[in-house]
Amino acid sequence: MQSVMWKQAVEWLAAAATDPQECKREWDYGAGTMLVEAGRYWDVLSVPDRLGLLALDILWRDPLKVPGPTLVDCAARRVGFFLPPDPVSEWVGFGVRHVGRGSWIAVPPPYRPAGRLEWLVPPDGTGALHTPGTLESALREASGTLAVLAPVSAEPVVTDGW
Repeated sequence: MQSVMWKQAVEWLAAAATDPQECKREWDYGAGTMLVEAGRYWDVLSVPDRLGLLALDILWRDPLKVPGPTLVDCAARRVGFFLPPDPVSEWVGFGVRHVGRGSWIAVPPPYRPAGRLEWLVPPDGTGALHTPGTLESALREASGTLAVLAPVSAEPVVTDGW
């Protein structure tokens, strides 16, 4: 059962690459990351890691709902939430970046980390994504918690990453 899920997840994620076969070969035999296009099957909301990790923890509170695919870039200290494509959506917040049509992101295979990239919640191959409203609520709650714990000016400024 697990191998069927991984195969479906690989097919789903590789479908966003220019050459899905090359993408899968690179994941299996190369450096382990590939650039895939955002905006067709999903967008990515990239946030600072402290905010993203806390929001993901909030999303896990519902024991009946698994959060959508979530990627962490350990070097850039960013968390990326995969959500439905929405070219008109505007996400606002400190360090928040909406990655959609015309943008590319590096992703590891869903079955293992590669370099600085790791899936916190790997795609399951069904196309399940984060629900924008639920994600927004979790980010608002996480932001409120972080505002109490430390002033925004204490957040490190990171210039590379998503």
